[in-house]
Amino acid sequence: MTAEEHAMAPTTTLRQRRRAAATQEILDAAERHITEHGPAALSLRAIARSLQMTVQALYHYFPSRDALVTAVVTKAYDDLTDAVQAAVDSAADDSDLPGLVVAAEGYRRWAIAHPEHFQLLYGTPLRDYAAPAEGSTTQASRRMSAIFERVLFDGFTAEQLAAAEAPALSPSLRAYLEQLPHFGHGHLPAPATALILSAWGHLHGLVVLEVFGHTSFLGEHQAEIFRMAMRNLVADMHRRIPS
Repeated sequence: MTAEEHAMAPTTTLRQRRRAAATQEILDAAERHITEHGPAALSLRAIARSLQMTVQALYHYFPSRDALVTAVVTKAYDDLTDAVQAAVDSAADDSDLPGLVVAAEGYRRWAIAHPEHFQLLYGTPLRDYAAPAEGSTTQASRRMSAIFERVLFDGFTAEQLAAAEAPALSPSLRAYLEQLPHFGHGHLPAPATALILSAWGHLHGLVVLEVFGHTSFLGEHQAEIFRMAMRNLVADMHRRIPS
């Protein structure tokens, strides 16, 4: 075999490729089932029936319902994160929108377009399911957290973030916030962590209200209200960080 032929040779076996294709088909079926019936209806039996498989055959790919749910949740987090990153990457260089606003609008658009999958991530927890500690769902959610940390705090030094104006933090809360892991801006001082948690609650709360229909009375003005709220949020966060 020539070097060129060796470089072009498949790196996986036929069995591995078939297994990967079957696994993807099962995940696609699970996503369709969630879209059509909601997260609570997800079950191995329902997925197997939709693919004309036996539950026993499905166990060869996902040994339990929890394993399938974990894979679907991870995929949903990855899709949401990709949408947020794509929004940030595609923002015009001359746009006057702060990075956090751009990222937040990417988050909002995905949530509105995929309400059932958003509900899987942030709605009522599925009965008898617990995500594995430090597993793939945790890693996927951290990817998204890193984006929001970067767009909110890029351009500020560690000294500025440590001096950020935040509500008085109790010693125990400050110590807890100091030891939390961060993935987008390096270590964050406790005041900066408190600010980003507050910002996250505001941003996510508005999206939840819209996805679940609680702001439908605003009609076509929901996007404008959201952008205004995010602009105000960024202005308030940055006002609290000394220049």
